[in-house]
Amino acid sequence: MIGFIGSVFSPWYHWSGRGNPANNCCINVATYGKGGRFAMTDRGEGALRRSADALEVGPSAMRWLGDRLEISINEVSSPPLISRMRGTITVVPEAVTRVELPLTQDGAHVWRPFAPTSRISVDLEAPGWQFEGHGYFDSNFGTRPLEQDFSYWTWGRFPTRDGAACFYDAARRDGTNLDAAIGFDSQGRAKMIDAPAAKPFKRTLWALRRETRADDGFTPRQIKPMLDAPFYSRSVVETQINGEVVQGVHEALDLNRYANPVLKPMLACRVPRRKNWG
Repeated sequence: MIGFIGSVFSPWYHWSGRGNPANNCCINVATYGKGGRFAMTDRGEGALRRSADALEVGPSAMRWLGDRLEISINEVSSPPLISRMRGTITVVPEAVTRVELPLTQDGAHVWRPFAPTSRISVDLEAPGWQFEGHGYFDSNFGTRPLEQDFSYWTWGRFPTRDGAACFYDAARRDGTNLDAAIGFDSQGRAKMIDAPAAKPFKRTLWALRRETRADDGFTPRQIKPMLDAPFYSRSVVETQINGEVVQGVHEALDLNRYANPVLKPMLACRVPRRKNWG
C-alpha cells in the first residue's frame, strides 16, 4: 500500500510537468502470489481529500483511529487481472518514531520512518486474502523528481531480534553516495548502526541489478518475488547482518532506466488516469 500526492511513478504526472502534485494522486495497492493484483489509478485534484488524520483519494482512504491506521480499499486492478479490489487493512504501530533522514544534502528528499515495527490485519474481499502479520509504515517527501537527483538506489527493511534494521543506499547525481544503516528498537528509538557493506545478488527477470547489506561470506538471496518492472524491483530477501540471518522487504530502483521516455507509455497501461473522483 502506498498513498501518493504527486505520484512519482505516474507517466501522467511526468507529462503534466509536475506543476500540481494534488492533481496526480493515488492509493496504490499490490497483492502477491497466486491471484495477486495491482492497482495504481492516477486521479485528479477533485478526488483528493486531506485532514490532520486522513488521506482520501477517490473511493479509498487512510485514516488514523486512535492508536491505529485503518486503510479502506476500493480500487480496480490493472491488466491482466482486471477486477474490483475491496477491503480493509489495519496497521497498529508498536511505536511511532520522531526521526527523519534527509536523502540529499539540501533536504530536497526526506525519508520518514513512522513505524518501523507494526502489526497488520488484512481483510480483503477475495478468497485467501485474510491474514495477520508483521507490518511497517513509512513515508517519503520530495521537492524534485527522483531521477533528477539519483541514478540508482536500494532500500531494505529487515525485522531483527531487537526490532528492525533499515538500509538506504543510493548513488546521487552529484557523485556522492548515501549509505545509511539505521536500527530501531521496540520503542521506536533510532540509532545509526555498524553494518556490513552492500553485496550484489541475483538480477531480476528484467536484469535489474540488486544489492543489499550482508556479512562477509554470505550471499543475499530472493525468497519471494513481489513486483518486477524494467526499472523497479520489490521482493522478500534473506541476508545476514552482524551474524543474524534475517528476511525482509527489499527494493531496487534504477532511475536511469526510469528516465527513459520509452517507458512512460508502457507505464500508462498499468497506471490508468481518472480525472475525477471515481
